[in-house]
Amino acid sequence: MIVRTTPGSIQLITQPDHAQLARRVMEHCVPLAARPRRDVILRAIGEHDNGWMEEDAAPRVNPTTGHIVDFIDAPAEVRQRVWPRGVARLAADPWAAALVAQHAITIFDRYRSDGTWASFFAEMERRRDDLRGASGLPLEELLSDYVFVRLADLISLCFCMGTTDELRFDQSSVRLAGAQVVVTPDAFGGAEIPVEIGAREIANERYDTDSALRLALSKARPATLRGVITGGSA
Repeated sequence: MIVRTTPGSIQLITQPDHAQLARRVMEHCVPLAARPRRDVILRAIGEHDNGWMEEDAAPRVNPTTGHIVDFIDAPAEVRQRVWPRGVARLAADPWAAALVAQHAITIFDRYRSDGTWASFFAEMERRRDDLRGASGLPLEELLSDYVFVRLADLISLCFCMGTTDELRFDQSSVRLAGAQVVVTPDAFGGAEIPVEIGAREIANERYDTDSALRLALSKARPATLRGVITGGSA
């Protein structure tokens, strides 16, 4: 779950919805248009967070803080079970599944030295290599394709979270400027891409139990967030 807080409300966006937005944005990506596996890369982008469906369907609160648990603050055991599930759902498309496995490896790299994550990395790397091996293509090709998955993820996250932090990966940076997400270097050929995503909106208050949160969500107001994705100059 993506949790976006405003002074008067909390807006909740599901991870699969964020991923589908990422795909819609990258359908306009000029460098991606030239990739021989463009359609598979787009599928991986659009499905990269499908393992979160079960978690987003049953949101939780931190009983100590009363805050809603988001995808960043979810317990390690939750984050570790999401990704094998998501990879398995893409098994019929091994290259897409391998890209999602690589995504899991990349985003949690900061936990490499944490022994409680050792089995997670071993499993994700094994799955990635088995899936990639089915294609007969080297790891370098997968990593080259993966750049688009991570860029798409960061663009959509920047917009959905409303973060003012600059997000970087490889040679690209992503930052929010008002209602615009600016991607540098420009990946969209000078185009401005209008985007929108649905959210559920509840009162910005403390929720002491999961039941209290779910009751509030049963009465949530629909909200639509709108903005523009555009390229910046290096």
